[in-house]
Amino acid sequence: MKQEIEIEFKNLVTKEEFELLTDTFSLHNSFISQTNYYFDTEALSLKDHGAALRIRVKKNTYTLTLKQPHDVGLFETHETLTKDEAMRIIDEGLIPNSTIASRIEALGISPSSLTYLGELTTSRAETEYEGGVLVLDHSHYLSCNDYELEYEVTDEAAGYTSFISLLETYCIPKRKTDNKIKRFFLQKQKEATQ
Repeated sequence: MKQEIEIEFKNLVTKEEFELLTDTFSLHNSFISQTNYYFDTEALSLKDHGAALRIRVKKNTYTLTLKQPHDVGLFETHETLTKDEAMRIIDEGLIPNSTIASRIEALGISPSSLTYLGELTTSRAETEYEGGVLVLDHSHYLSCNDYELEYEVTDEAAGYTSFISLLETYCIPKRKTDNKIKRFFLQKQKEATQ
């Protein structure tokens, strides 16, 4: 188990802006695929608490992550799973007894009430940039496809300054950008009403 505070800045970008940044930072051969499998109750109780639960599959590793609000950024709890454990959670909703299960119970939510909602696959490239990690993501989920720039940092104030400067340097407008799970939920709701 690993716990950490995640501080990151996000901005949706156009395909053209994405390609410009890919070229500028020479990331063409750096993209790796990862898939997030999302979970919540039918009533979206985790979402109501500002929390999110996912399994990320990347390079044949399986990681269960619970994200919860924190004073600065998000508090993340990660637990490594075997492939069989991950498939049991996806297929049967069986969350193993663990720190994550305890943290979900502390929110007043029974882990057994969680259900698999869907997946989001991202092609991701990362590079170091001004003391943080610059991330380019091309994501596919439901009938949607988007491009995103993320900047992961340890110092919120300095990171924000560097991020805004980067956007200005490449003439990229600052856009309101929800995190991936929220974009996934919004798209799922949109498609359910169509």
